[in-house]
Amino acid sequence: MSPTTPALAGKLAGLQSSAIRDLLKLTARADVISLAGGLPDAALMPRERIAAAAQSALADPAVLQYTESPGWPALREVLAARESARIGRSVPVEDVFVTHGSQQALSLLAEVLLDPGALVIVEDPAYVGALQVFRAAGARIVAVPLDADGLRLDVLEGLLAAGERPAVVHTVSNFHNPGGVTLSPQRRQRLAELAEAHGFWVIEDDPYGELWFDRPAPAPVAAYSPQVIRLSSVSKILAPTLRVGWMTAPRQVCRAVELLKQGADLCGSALTHQIAATLLTDTDWLDAHITTVRTTYAARAKALVTATRTTFGDRVHCTDATGGMFVWADFTDGTDTTALLPAALEAGVAYVPGAAFAVSDAYRSALRMCFTTTDEPTLTTAITRLAAAAR
Repeated sequence: MSPTTPALAGKLAGLQSSAIRDLLKLTARADVISLAGGLPDAALMPRERIAAAAQSALADPAVLQYTESPGWPALREVLAARESARIGRSVPVEDVFVTHGSQQALSLLAEVLLDPGALVIVEDPAYVGALQVFRAAGARIVAVPLDADGLRLDVLEGLLAAGERPAVVHTVSNFHNPGGVTLSPQRRQRLAELAEAHGFWVIEDDPYGELWFDRPAPAPVAAYSPQVIRLSSVSKILAPTLRVGWMTAPRQVCRAVELLKQGADLCGSALTHQIAATLLTDTDWLDAHITTVRTTYAARAKALVTATRTTFGDRVHCTDATGGMFVWADFTDGTDTTALLPAALEAGVAYVPGAAFAVSDAYRSALRMCFTTTDEPTLTTAITRLAAAAR
């Protein structure tokens, strides 16, 4: 008698691997200039400061022990102070919850806030990690397009007027991934007003807010309503390997997340939490470090945008990179960027086709380019290679 293979959960049927993560496997060749991965530059990460903070933390054996599920208490105090300054109101420590990167916060929130079939509004094009989380939760996902000022609230208001009742609206408010745009101050306030009027949560995903180039990002959406849950992390300003993210949320949400985190992984790492707290409290050093990162990324962003516009002219329209890590570009002649990718890889350049960020079948002529890990001359070469492939 042959054995019967046990089945996997039905919810896996609708899930797909991240096209971006899959693409990274194809861009490992040394001759390929990769604009695909959304990675911060490892050369700018403060390895020596991280090592010194780790050595100092390891002087106390307790740092090797389990810590509290909401996070190492001293780190939560540091984060509460930072969030208070960012939001413009006092954030109690009890409203700060530390997670294994902000992606875990998003995943736990989906379990806390969503029942199967609940409506979630996402931006279009959408952050791929959010799509994976909401699909796994069995949510009904409706996409609202972006324009130069971020999420189109006129479209959202039309959905609300038609009787749609979202449980959650998700927004990458600053220097959008992949769209590259920033939600305007007026729309931030209006989004908060809509959340309170119609009884939905806003998840404000903000990993890039400190990576502004010309001027600081606007006040968070969370400044306008307690129904906004803010997510952030140290991955883009310190190092992803620390896996320190956090959310700022009402206490009842934090408590619900705590119950789920206890079942998922008990707690985070007291060691990396203490390292992050040490670096975040050294404010003079941290300000100088982030300024270096901003300055470097700004020069690279300018080089990429300039090369794209000079090389392609009217054939490609791309966003102005005012912060963050990405440029979103559209071929105005209908070039299919998924079909173009093999030729681009053959020419020695990689990007992410826009279709990877579509909720449905869209953005066939768009692409996302990341400028953070490549110097200015190499970025110019990358666009030259892309133009050769496109010809």
